[in-house]
Amino acid sequence: MTENPITGMARRLFILRHEKVALVIAGVLVGCCSGVAAALLSSAIEHLSELCSHAKQYWWVFILPGLGAALSSLFLNKIVREGAGHGVPELIYSVSRRGGLLRFRSSFSRLISSCLTIGAGGSAGPEAPVVMSGSAIGSNIAQKLGFPARHRITLVGCGAAAAIASIFNAPIAGIVFTLEVVLGEWTSINVIPIGVAAVAGTHVGRLLQGNSIRFTHAHFNPGTWDIAAAFGLALATALVSVALSRMIRHSGKIWAKLPSSPAGRALLGGTCVGLIGLGVPQVLGEGYGQVYSLIHGQYSPGLLLLCALLALKMLATSLTLGSGGSGGIFAPGLVVGSFTGVAYFRLLDLLFGVNHLAPEGCYALLGMAGIIGGMLQAPLTGLFLVVDITSGYEVILPLIVVSLVSSSVCRYFESDSFYLKDLKAAGGLIRPGTDERVLEDLQVSEVLEKDVSHLHNHMSLADLVAQIKTSHRNHFPVLEQETGNFLGMIDLAKVRPYLFSRELYGAVLVVDIMDPYPPAVSPEERLTDVLELMDRIQAFSLPVVSGARFLGMVSKGTLLDHYRRELIVQTTY
Repeated sequence: MTENPITGMARRLFILRHEKVALVIAGVLVGCCSGVAAALLSSAIEHLSELCSHAKQYWWVFILPGLGAALSSLFLNKIVREGAGHGVPELIYSVSRRGGLLRFRSSFSRLISSCLTIGAGGSAGPEAPVVMSGSAIGSNIAQKLGFPARHRITLVGCGAAAAIASIFNAPIAGIVFTLEVVLGEWTSINVIPIGVAAVAGTHVGRLLQGNSIRFTHAHFNPGTWDIAAAFGLALATALVSVALSRMIRHSGKIWAKLPSSPAGRALLGGTCVGLIGLGVPQVLGEGYGQVYSLIHGQYSPGLLLLCALLALKMLATSLTLGSGGSGGIFAPGLVVGSFTGVAYFRLLDLLFGVNHLAPEGCYALLGMAGIIGGMLQAPLTGLFLVVDITSGYEVILPLIVVSLVSSSVCRYFESDSFYLKDLKAAGGLIRPGTDERVLEDLQVSEVLEKDVSHLHNHMSLADLVAQIKTSHRNHFPVLEQETGNFLGMIDLAKVRPYLFSRELYGAVLVVDIMDPYPPAVSPEERLTDVLELMDRIQAFSLPVVSGARFLGMVSKGTLLDHYRRELIVQTTY
C-alpha cells in the first residue's frame, strides 16, 4: 500500500528524532482546522439566533429553546450516539485514561448539537463544544500521522487551545486554559506546539470573522481602594461560583430521575427556559450582549432587579445544561460574573458611596474573572481569559486578586472543579506526575516480549528439556500444533520435579504438566491493571492472549524498564 505523503513526512521526522519539529508542523495544521470549526460554529449560532428572533411576535415562541434542546439531544443520542454533556470532562477523561483517543464524529457532533441548543435560545456557551471539536480534530490527525500516545495528547491540547483562541480571539487564554485545565501540566513539549496552534487558530478566526476584541471598553484606572474592594468581590464570586456549579449538578440529577426519554427531558427543560425568557429575555442565549452593556455601564436596572436577573440566569443555565441541552459554562459564567461584579459595586455604592472607586464596568470585568476562575478552580484561566477578551490590562492587579482568591475559596467548598468533580468521583481522572499516568501512556504492545520459545501439544517432556537447554526463560507457552491456538503455560518452578525423572521423558507430554488455565492479559489491558495482577498472584511474567492466539509475554522487569524510560522522557521535556 502506498503511504500518504504527509504521513511519510511525519514518520521521517520522527525517525530523524525531530519529533518537536513534527509536533509544531502538526500543531499548525490542527490550529487552522480548529479555527475553521470555531468560526463555523459562531456563524451558525448567529444565523440560527437571527432566524429564531423572527418568531418573537408569536405566542408559541417560548417553545423554541425546548425544540432546539430536544433536537440537540436526539442528534447526540440517536444519530451520532454520544451522550449529552459539556464535552470537556469527556475530553479530560480521554487525555487521562485513553492517551487522547477521540472519535472522528466528535469533531462535528458537539458543534451541531450546541448550535441547536444555543441558537434556539438555550442558556449555554459555545466554547466547550468547540473545544471538544478541536481536540477531536487534533486526536484524529495524530492517529492519521501515526503519532504515539504522548504526542497525540499534545495535539489534542493544540486543538483545545486553538478552539478557545479562535472563538474568543484570545490566544493566551487558549494556551493557559489547555495547560491548566485540560492537560494539567506545563512542559516544553506541550507549550511550544500548543502556543503555535493557538496562534494559527486565532489568525484563522480573524481572517474569517474579523480582528476585533470581543468586549471593548473605556479605559479604567483602578486604585488602592479597588484592590481592597477586590477581596470582597472575590468572596462574592466564589459563593456564586459554588452555587452555580451545584445548581447545574443537582439539576442534572433531578432531570435524570424523570421517567422520560433524554429528548423529552431536554424539551421540557428548554421550554421552562423559554417561559422564563418570555418575561426576562436577557437570560436567553449566550448573553454576550448583556456583558457588553454591563462593561460599558449602560445597564439601567437597579440593585434588586440586577440580583433577580443574576438568579434567573443561573436558573436558566441549570435548566438548559441539567435537562440535556448541549453547551458549555464559559458564556454563562461570563454573564453571571459581570452581573455579580456590577451588583457588588452597586451594593458598595449603597452602603459607603463609590467616590474613590473605578466605574462599575471595571467590576464587571473583575466578576467575570472571579466566576471563571472559581468554577474551573483555574485562576490563570480566569485571569487571562478576561484580559484577552477585553484587553483590560490596566485592571490586571485587582483581576489577579479576584481570580486567585475566588479560586482558593471555591476549593475550600468544593474539592474539585466543575469539570473534574464527577469525573474524579467515578475514578476517571489521572493527573500528570503520578505513576499511574506514566503507565497510562504505555500500552501492552510496547512492552510485549516476542522472543519466546513455543511448545506444541504433541511434544514430550524430553522435548521440553531440550528447549530449556537453549532458552533463558522460565515460562513456555503451549500451542495446539494444528491451529496454533493457545492451550496453557508451563512454569519451570512448578514442573521441576518431573525434570529429574528421566524415565518420564518419553512417557509424559507437555499438555499433561502444563497449567491449562493460567492468568493472562489482553493486548488492550491497562498496564496498571497488569502490574496489580502480577502483585496479587506474585507472578513475574504473564502471557498476552487475544482470543485464542498467543501474542507474547509481558514481564515485570520489561514493564518497569519501559516505565523508567517513559518517566525520563516526560521529566526531560
